[in-house]
Amino acid sequence: MPPVIRALVRRRRLVASSLVAVAVTCALTVLAPTPPETVRVLAAARDLQSGPLAPGDLTPLALPAEAVPTGVIHPPAAATGKILASPMRKGEPLTDVRLVGPALVAAHPPGTVATPVRIADADAAALLAPGDTIDVLAAGTGWGQDGTATASPAQTVADDVRVITTHKRAATSSANSGGGALIVLATTSAQAAELAAAQSGGRLSITIGPRRRP
Repeated sequence: MPPVIRALVRRRRLVASSLVAVAVTCALTVLAPTPPETVRVLAAARDLQSGPLAPGDLTPLALPAEAVPTGVIHPPAAATGKILASPMRKGEPLTDVRLVGPALVAAHPPGTVATPVRIADADAAALLAPGDTIDVLAAGTGWGQDGTATASPAQTVADDVRVITTHKRAATSSANSGGGALIVLATTSAQAAELAAAQSGGRLSITIGPRRRP
């Protein structure tokens, strides 16, 4: 075969191979899945404890649209200064039910109200976590004939109520807080009234029951 013909044959094979490679690349591009649509949300930048959110506690996170939780908080919404009702793990999206506010009672039966109460024994209150079920007891203080203080037997003023959140009191505010520890309970309006009356006339204590399912 003359050299010129051999060169044409080799070039034709090279062109054919190139065309095949281009066709394969185009086919792979068409068959490749489309990247899923993502939504930017606010998530915990690190493990967080309940309490006020500080700058740097949250970070933007891109989630697939189908994985975005209901009630999620989107940037650039400002969450700094709002109160986190319960601990969060690093990377967990922030939702409205995590913040102290109206959404706290959204998962509870109709008619539920969020009732803040102060427990006299701060160490006992420190054992509580959101979701715990407790009974609240009140013991009033009176005065005997000799002028000494007497304590009346404790009575249950709210039973089988669930802890929504606990609040860790700053040391600088202890002098003005009246002692004890503040917790927020899911109660009925009637229970809230009983608790308010009990707080005004005595000290509140708790017993802790088994945790109920949500």
